[in-house]
Amino acid sequence: MDATTDLPLAGTRVLDAATLFAGPGAATLLGDFGADVIKIEHPTGDPARRHGAQVRGESLWWKLVARNKRTVTLDLSRAEGQEICRALVRDADVLVENFRPGTFERWGLGYERLHELNPRLVMLRVSGFGRVGPMRHRAGFGTLAEAMSGFAHCTGTPDGPPTLPPFGLADGVAAVTAAYATMVALHARAATGRGQVVDTALIEPILHLLGPQISAHQQLGLVQERSGNRSPHNAPRNTYRCRDGRWVAVSTSAQSIAERVMRLVGRAHLIEEPWFATGSGRAEHVEELDAAVGGWIAARGADEVIAAFEEAEAAVAPVYSAADIAADPQFAALGTVVHVDDPELGSLAMQGVPARLSDTPGRVRWAGRALGADNAEVFERLGIGARRRAELRGAGVI
Repeated sequence: MDATTDLPLAGTRVLDAATLFAGPGAATLLGDFGADVIKIEHPTGDPARRHGAQVRGESLWWKLVARNKRTVTLDLSRAEGQEICRALVRDADVLVENFRPGTFERWGLGYERLHELNPRLVMLRVSGFGRVGPMRHRAGFGTLAEAMSGFAHCTGTPDGPPTLPPFGLADGVAAVTAAYATMVALHARAATGRGQVVDTALIEPILHLLGPQISAHQQLGLVQERSGNRSPHNAPRNTYRCRDGRWVAVSTSAQSIAERVMRLVGRAHLIEEPWFATGSGRAEHVEELDAAVGGWIAARGADEVIAAFEEAEAAVAPVYSAADIAADPQFAALGTVVHVDDPELGSLAMQGVPARLSDTPGRVRWAGRALGADNAEVFERLGIGARRRAELRGAGVI
C-alpha cells in the first residue's frame, strides 16, 4: 500500500464506523489527504458493497467511497467487538459514526466513555435529524433531508411535483460539511489538547446551500416556489436545445453578461428597456427573453453556439453526461478523472481529489478494498494474534 508520509494529514488516524454515504464520505475526504482511515464494517459487509452498479460482484459505489481506507470487520453490537473498538480508539484522532442517536451509548461507545479513554478524540456523529429535538431518534436518509430542507419544494417545474435529485445530494453536502467541521475540531484541539463532538444533521447542510430563503420568509413573507431551470432572480437562465439535439446551459447572473447575450442573439434593443437593468426585472420578462435566446440557439449546432458565446464573452456550457466528462479536455487538464489500479477490476476510473493544494496535494492511492482485507495488520497491532482472530471469526465478531 502507498505511503502517506508526503500527504498533509499523514499521522492522523480516523476510525470510520459509519455506513453508506455521509459519514463515510467525510472520512474519504480525510483519507484523500493522507489520513490513515480504518473502515470498520460489520462482518457481513457494509451496505455500500451492495449498492448501485456492480461489476463482477464489486460495487462501484464501494470502490469510490471506501477508497484510501484500510478495511476491518467488527460487530460493534457484540461485547468483544466493543472491546476491540475501544482499543482502537485509544490512539485514534477521529471516530466517525452515523447510527441512530443512543446506539453507540447502548454499546458502551458513547463520547463520554471514549473521551475517558482518549481525551484528544474528535467524534464525528452524523444523523438524519441531529442529536436533540423530537425527531432525534428517527432513522434519517438523504432523501428525507432533501424533502425537509426545502430543496425539493423549490426544485422542479411550476406545474410538476416537488423533485428529488437522482443521486445522494444531501449525503454529499453533509459529507463535505462534516469533513470541514472535523478539521476545525482538530485545529481547535491543537490549542486546547481536547477533542470534542462534531454533530452533523443531514437536514442542515443542504438547507445552508439554498441561500437566504429563511431570511426572505422572515423579512418579506416570501417562499421560493418551483421555477424549473429558470431563476426567480435573473433571466435569461435556462437550458436550451441546439439544432443538433445537444443541450447547453446559459447564465446571466451578471448584468454585463445579460447584455452581451442579447446583443449576440440580435435583441440589443431589449437592453434599453427599463426593466432590463435588474435581474428581478429581467425575470419578470423571462418568456420574451427565453424565446429570444432559445430561438437563436435552436437554429445552430452546439459547437457553433458555444464558439459564438465564447467570442462574445458570454456564459455558456454544454450539458454533459459522464461520457462527455471522460472525453473533455478541460477535465483532463485538471486531472479530474484518475485511474486506479484495482486488484478486482483492473484500471478503474473515478473522480480524483476534489481540491488541489499547490504544495501538499491529496492522492487516490487505492479503491475500496475487499472485506476484512486489513484484519490481520490492524488487529495484530492490538495484540490479537492469529489464533484469537480465528476464534473471533468463528464467533462472528470479525
